[in-house]
Amino acid sequence: MFYHVKELQFNARVSKPDPRFARLLLEQFGGSNGELKAAMQYFTQAFTCKQPYPDKYDLLMDIATEEFSHLEIVGATIQMLLGGVNGELKNAVEESEIMKLMDGKAAKEDFMHEAMFNPQFTVLSGGGPTLTDSNGNPWTAAYVTANGDLTVDLRSNIASESRAKIVYEYLMKFTDDPYVKETLRFLMTREVTHYQQFEAALNTIQPNFPPGILQGDPRHSNTYYNMSNGADATGPWNEGKSSQLGETWQYIADPLAFVQETSGLQGLKPKGTDRTEKSVEKMNKALSEERSDEVKSAVPTGENQWSTYPDSK
Repeated sequence: MFYHVKELQFNARVSKPDPRFARLLLEQFGGSNGELKAAMQYFTQAFTCKQPYPDKYDLLMDIATEEFSHLEIVGATIQMLLGGVNGELKNAVEESEIMKLMDGKAAKEDFMHEAMFNPQFTVLSGGGPTLTDSNGNPWTAAYVTANGDLTVDLRSNIASESRAKIVYEYLMKFTDDPYVKETLRFLMTREVTHYQQFEAALNTIQPNFPPGILQGDPRHSNTYYNMSNGADATGPWNEGKSSQLGETWQYIADPLAFVQETSGLQGLKPKGTDRTEKSVEKMNKALSEERSDEVKSAVPTGENQWSTYPDSK
């Protein structure tokens, strides 16, 4: 159940209309990293969590609902930045501002140019925000990722918050309006907050690496292939111990020779790791049973009910 409160979560303001920046801000209204994408992603992911992981369901629904609040803030800001565009478009009198604009050839051509490249606010929406990105591409459910595994979905959400945060950073460079910057800074900061919340939720799931259930093949989980010709670089990604499994990186300086010598990586044995095929199989079985039991034990086999209401009297 959703309940709409008519006041915004954050008091969005603008100093003056700015239709050009309104177009850029559409990126966070109907773009691939925008607020609607985030809201629908977390909302969709929450369903598989309801019974087996009610705490994660609560987290995802709370943040999804806040993202809808942010969508409202962005939409309100876009509308204020458009100023009187909607009213002018509805003014059929010859003395309207748009009609005056048409008087001069240069002005008319400039208006037509803007309409061609920014049709959302002139010839399509009538001066209101649209569910598109800044180039007019319509919002699509293809933006949403929900894989039904919390260790995957939460990492996806961390990445989503990171992308949304950097978009707000970039947007702040294109406006001088202090009120708009204040709103964008609030929205950007909430991305940082959500990043940490998803990260904290992921850490409560142990083990959570690798994502999913099945463990990686110990013959290939710590090999680094030098796949480019030129100056080579080293770092913790190809030398020392791997960050999660603690295996010693095996640097393959000449991948072509290595593949040929091993007949296409056949017959390799694990190197630089304590993991074996036997230990991997054991962990796969144990983790599969654990995660499966978590879900099965929480979901009734017969009659099921999503919500629990107080008994009516």
